[in-house]
Amino acid sequence: MSLRAFHLFFIGISVVLAAFFAAWAAAQYSAGNQPIYIVVAVLSLCSAAALAVYAAKFQRKTKGLTS
Repeated sequence: MSLRAFHLFFIGISVVLAAFFAAWAAAQYSAGNQPIYIVVAVLSLCSAAALAVYAAKFQRKTKGLTS
């Protein structure tokens, strides 16, 4: 596995983790109605989106490199 492929794999795992964390925080908010959980959920979704954009840009930038 090349360094490029590992980097893309690691970013993908990070996106999934951020999405699961957002879902957990949303569930905690619905159970306890503490506003910090909704803030954490929104920030986690923003992080997942930013990581997905970064992955797309990284993939386009390194497309010409050998994998």
